[in-house]
Amino acid sequence: MNSISKVFAILIAVLLLYIFPISAAFDHQDDVSELVALRAVTAFVDAVRDKGYISPEMYNDFVQTLSATGNTYDIQMEHGHKRYDPVYDDPLRPETFRGEYAVHYEMFFNAQILPVLFPDNAAGKDDRSRRYRLSVGDTFYVLVKNTNRTNGTILHDFLNNAGSTHVKIFITYGGMVRNEDD
Repeated sequence: MNSISKVFAILIAVLLLYIFPISAAFDHQDDVSELVALRAVTAFVDAVRDKGYISPEMYNDFVQTLSATGNTYDIQMEHGHKRYDPVYDDPLRPETFRGEYAVHYEMFFNAQILPVLFPDNAAGKDDRSRRYRLSVGDTFYVLVKNTNRTNGTILHDFLNNAGSTHVKIFITYGGMVRNEDD
């Protein structure tokens, strides 16, 4: 009976002396990565909202800042373009215009944005044709989530004997475009 308590005491000592501090350090690393990612997303989205466009340099700097955390991310961009459509009682007869407009948003995502930033031609990175333009009043949102298992997640899964697919870093940020630079 005495040997079982000694083994149990050794296991508790190892847990408290080694595993817990490593787990705390990995959790802190995840927190710092999340803060860096949040700051990068906020700076990128605010720059887009203030300038009214996305350039390849802006996007590459954003991706590079995120990759500095050591994690891989899924980046989803969403652009909502505000469109005003006149309201008619009979669309075939212009004289039936009701004097009001319906507001609609056309939504654009990575599939439409990235080909403008990175076309299949030899245009230089400073070429204005490689800018994705937005208008004042449009909305722009970015969603970022990590695709890898962080060290903290791996250690927690090991200790809990679990295989989680939990996303540790999930950030969404955006708003209305305030300016159009050219």
